[in-house]
Amino acid sequence: MEQHTKQPIPLLARIIFSSRWLQLPLYLGLIVAQIVYVYHFLIELWHLVGGTASHQLDETGIMLIVLALIDVVMISNLLIMVTVGGYETFVSRMRLETHPDQPEWLDHVNASVLKVKLAMAIIGISSIHLLKTFINAEQYDTKTIVAQSAIHVIFLLSAVAIAWCDRLISQPAHSKAH
Repeated sequence: MEQHTKQPIPLLARIIFSSRWLQLPLYLGLIVAQIVYVYHFLIELWHLVGGTASHQLDETGIMLIVLALIDVVMISNLLIMVTVGGYETFVSRMRLETHPDQPEWLDHVNASVLKVKLAMAIIGISSIHLLKTFINAEQYDTKTIVAQSAIHVIFLLSAVAIAWCDRLISQPAHSKAH
Protein backbone atom coordinates (compact mmCIF):
# COMPACT_ATOMS: atom_id res chain seq x y z
CA MET A 1 0.00 0.00 0.00
CA GLU A 2 1.30 3.39 -1.00
CA GLN A 3 1.75 5.96 1.77
CA HIS A 4 0.93 9.58 0.96
CA THR A 5 2.86 12.32 2.68
CA LYS A 6 1.05 15.54 3.33
CA GLN A 7 2.43 18.12 0.91
CA PRO A 8 2.54 21.75 2.03
CA ILE A 9 0.11 23.98 0.15
CA PRO A 10 2.00 26.41 -2.10
CA LEU A 11 1.83 30.08 -1.08
CA LEU A 12 -0.02 31.17 -4.24
CA ALA A 13 -2.66 28.48 -3.71
CA ARG A 14 -3.10 29.57 -0.07
CA ILE A 15 -3.49 33.22 -1.13
CA ILE A 16 -6.02 32.36 -3.84
CA PHE A 17 -7.97 30.09 -1.50
CA SER A 18 -7.93 32.68 1.29
CA SER A 19 -9.26 35.35 -1.08
CA ARG A 20 -12.74 33.88 -0.56
CA TRP A 21 -12.78 35.79 2.74
CA LEU A 22 -12.96 39.03 0.73
CA GLN A 23 -16.65 38.20 0.35
CA LEU A 24 -17.24 38.51 4.11
CA PRO A 25 -17.89 42.30 4.02
CA LEU A 26 -20.43 41.68 1.24
CA TYR A 27 -22.38 39.21 3.37
CA LEU A 28 -22.16 41.53 6.38
CA GLY A 29 -23.53 44.30 4.14
CA LEU A 30 -26.48 42.07 3.27
CA ILE A 31 -27.17 41.70 6.99
CA VAL A 32 -27.30 45.51 7.22
CA ALA A 33 -29.72 45.51 4.26
CA GLN A 34 -31.81 42.95 6.17
CA ILE A 35 -31.98 45.37 9.11
CA VAL A 36 -33.14 48.12 6.74
CA TYR A 37 -35.90 45.83 5.43
CA VAL A 38 -37.04 45.00 8.97
CA TYR A 39 -37.30 48.74 9.64
CA HIS A 40 -39.21 49.23 6.37
CA PHE A 41 -41.56 46.35 7.27
CA LEU A 42 -42.34 47.90 10.66
CA ILE A 43 -43.10 51.27 9.01
CA GLU A 44 -45.47 49.60 6.51
CA LEU A 45 -47.12 47.60 9.31
CA TRP A 46 -47.61 50.83 11.28
CA HIS A 47 -49.28 52.42 8.22
CA LEU A 48 -51.56 49.39 7.90
CA VAL A 49 -52.62 49.37 11.54
CA GLY A 50 -52.93 53.16 11.79
CA GLY A 51 -54.75 53.54 8.48
CA THR A 52 -57.17 50.74 9.31
CA ALA A 53 -57.86 52.01 12.85
CA SER A 54 -58.54 55.54 11.57
CA HIS A 55 -60.68 54.22 8.67
CA GLN A 56 -58.41 55.97 6.14
CA LEU A 57 -57.77 52.78 4.17
CA ASP A 58 -60.29 51.09 1.93
CA GLU A 59 -60.03 47.42 0.95
CA THR A 60 -57.72 48.21 -1.97
CA GLY A 61 -55.44 50.31 0.25
CA ILE A 62 -55.25 47.51 2.81
CA MET A 63 -54.51 44.97 0.08
CA LEU A 64 -51.73 47.13 -1.38
CA ILE A 65 -50.06 47.56 2.01
CA VAL A 66 -50.37 43.83 2.75
CA LEU A 67 -48.78 43.09 -0.64
CA ALA A 68 -46.01 45.56 0.23
CA LEU A 69 -45.47 43.64 3.50
CA ILE A 70 -45.34 40.33 1.62
CA ASP A 71 -42.90 41.90 -0.83
CA VAL A 72 -40.61 42.98 2.02
CA VAL A 73 -40.76 39.48 3.53
CA MET A 74 -39.92 37.85 0.18
CA ILE A 75 -36.98 40.20 -0.38
CA SER A 76 -35.86 39.49 3.18
CA ASN A 77 -36.05 35.74 2.46
CA LEU A 78 -33.96 36.33 -0.65
CA LEU A 79 -31.38 38.19 1.45
CA ILE A 80 -31.23 35.29 3.93
CA MET A 81 -30.81 32.74 1.14
CA VAL A 82 -27.99 34.72 -0.45
CA THR A 83 -26.28 35.53 2.86
CA VAL A 84 -26.46 32.11 4.49
CA GLY A 85 -26.28 30.02 1.31
CA GLY A 86 -23.55 32.14 -0.27
CA TYR A 87 -21.41 32.19 2.85
CA GLU A 88 -21.84 28.42 3.31
CA THR A 89 -21.13 27.71 -0.37
CA PHE A 90 -18.33 30.14 -1.16
CA VAL A 91 -16.65 31.22 2.10
CA SER A 92 -16.78 28.72 4.94
CA ARG A 93 -18.92 25.96 6.42
CA MET A 94 -21.16 27.11 9.25
CA ARG A 95 -21.30 23.65 10.87
CA LEU A 96 -24.98 23.92 11.79
CA GLU A 97 -25.80 20.22 11.28
CA THR A 98 -26.78 19.73 14.93
CA HIS A 99 -28.48 23.11 15.39
CA PRO A 100 -32.25 22.67 15.81
CA ASP A 101 -33.01 25.78 13.74
CA GLN A 102 -30.87 24.89 10.74
CA PRO A 103 -32.93 25.60 7.60
CA GLU A 104 -33.85 22.42 5.70
CA TRP A 105 -32.55 23.80 2.40
CA LEU A 106 -29.08 24.40 3.83
CA ASP A 107 -28.43 20.63 3.93
CA HIS A 108 -28.17 20.46 0.15
CA VAL A 109 -27.16 23.98 -0.84
CA ASN A 110 -24.61 24.45 -3.58
CA ALA A 111 -24.13 27.06 -6.30
CA SER A 112 -26.65 25.39 -8.64
CA VAL A 113 -29.36 25.00 -6.00
CA LEU A 114 -28.77 28.57 -4.87
CA LYS A 115 -29.20 29.90 -8.44
CA VAL A 116 -32.52 28.08 -8.89
CA LYS A 117 -33.81 29.18 -5.46
CA LEU A 118 -32.80 32.78 -6.21
CA ALA A 119 -34.55 32.68 -9.58
CA MET A 120 -37.72 31.37 -7.93
CA ALA A 121 -37.55 34.08 -5.25
CA ILE A 122 -37.12 36.78 -7.91
CA ILE A 123 -40.18 35.43 -9.75
CA GLY A 124 -42.16 35.58 -6.52
CA ILE A 125 -41.08 39.18 -5.88
CA SER A 126 -41.86 40.12 -9.48
CA SER A 127 -45.29 38.49 -9.15
CA ILE A 128 -46.09 40.61 -6.08
CA HIS A 129 -45.01 43.79 -7.91
CA LEU A 130 -47.09 42.85 -10.93
CA LEU A 131 -50.12 42.09 -8.75
CA LYS A 132 -49.75 45.48 -7.05
CA THR A 133 -49.62 47.10 -10.48
CA PHE A 134 -52.74 45.26 -11.67
CA ILE A 135 -54.66 46.14 -8.51
CA ASN A 136 -53.69 49.78 -8.91
CA ALA A 137 -53.78 49.76 -12.74
CA GLU A 138 -55.45 53.16 -13.04
CA GLN A 139 -52.28 54.71 -11.62
CA TYR A 140 -50.13 53.35 -14.49
CA ASP A 141 -50.07 53.90 -18.23
CA THR A 142 -50.43 50.92 -20.58
CA LYS A 143 -46.76 51.06 -21.58
CA THR A 144 -45.65 50.60 -17.94
CA ILE A 145 -48.03 47.67 -17.37
CA VAL A 146 -46.88 45.97 -20.59
CA ALA A 147 -43.21 46.57 -19.70
CA GLN A 148 -43.66 45.12 -16.19
CA SER A 149 -45.50 42.11 -17.63
CA ALA A 150 -42.76 41.56 -20.21
CA ILE A 151 -40.06 41.79 -17.55
CA HIS A 152 -41.94 39.23 -15.45
CA VAL A 153 -42.14 36.85 -18.43
CA ILE A 154 -38.40 37.31 -18.97
CA PHE A 155 -37.80 36.40 -15.32
CA LEU A 156 -39.94 33.27 -15.78
CA LEU A 157 -38.09 32.25 -18.94
CA SER A 158 -34.74 32.93 -17.27
CA ALA A 159 -35.66 30.71 -14.31
CA VAL A 160 -36.71 27.91 -16.67
CA ALA A 161 -33.43 28.30 -18.58
CA ILE A 162 -31.38 28.24 -15.36
CA ALA A 163 -33.20 25.13 -14.11
CA TRP A 164 -32.85 23.45 -17.51
CA CYS A 165 -29.11 24.22 -17.73
CA ASP A 166 -28.63 23.02 -14.16
CA ARG A 167 -30.39 19.78 -15.04
CA LEU A 168 -28.24 19.33 -18.16
CA ILE A 169 -25.07 19.94 -16.21
CA SER A 170 -25.97 17.61 -13.35
CA GLN A 171 -27.46 14.83 -15.53
CA PRO A 172 -24.18 13.26 -16.75
CA ALA A 173 -22.84 13.02 -13.20
CA HIS A 174 -26.16 11.65 -11.97
CA SER A 175 -26.52 9.06 -14.74
CA LYS A 176 -22.91 7.82 -14.24
CA ALA A 177 -23.70 7.13 -10.59
CA HIS A 178 -26.46 4.63 -11.51
